[in-house]
Amino acid sequence: MTDILSSLNWRYATKSYDPAKKLSSDQRKLIMEALRLSPSSLGLQAWQFVHVSDPTTRLKLLPASYGQTPVTEASDLFVLASRLSINEAYVDSFMESIANTRGLKVDTLAGYKGICMQQISGKTPAQLEEWLARQVYIPLGVALTAAAVNNIDATPMEGFDPGQFDQILGLKKLGLSARVMMAVGFRSADDKSQYAKKARFSTSEMFIER
Repeated sequence: MTDILSSLNWRYATKSYDPAKKLSSDQRKLIMEALRLSPSSLGLQAWQFVHVSDPTTRLKLLPASYGQTPVTEASDLFVLASRLSINEAYVDSFMESIANTRGLKVDTLAGYKGICMQQISGKTPAQLEEWLARQVYIPLGVALTAAAVNNIDATPMEGFDPGQFDQILGLKKLGLSARVMMAVGFRSADDKSQYAKKARFSTSEMFIER
């Protein structure tokens, strides 16, 4: 308990990265697995994660990110994209995946499929897209915590033009849209933000007891 609280106190939204310090392959795999293993509503995982490793592509994303330097300076950049919509075919593929993984007959999951379809069909297309967009913040939180526990710096960023990101990364044709991104790497010694005392409302101000 003490260790994780210490890690959460240690982490901050890193403003400046040391471009010479790179994640090891094991550290990169850890972040990717934290994203992949994240929970999601109904387990549907209606997202994909873009690992932007090409330096030229990252330079193209910089102006669309309003010049935020972590986009190009951090060791790795992940863009979390949600599906614009999901339908029965997607749910069927999800059920087949569960059945194959657990050695089940897919028809034993009919009740589960019904619950998923009820959730989806009860929403307008706009409501469904909004619901799916919110989902990506779950893996974002999981990955930020996993990074902190392993002394890896990370910066969550919403400050970018989603339309430009979708175009540069070719997401629209995949039925996806960029929602939030996360730079990952190691802080620069010159980043003064790391020395600032963490500012959070107190427990009594933040929690309501009933």
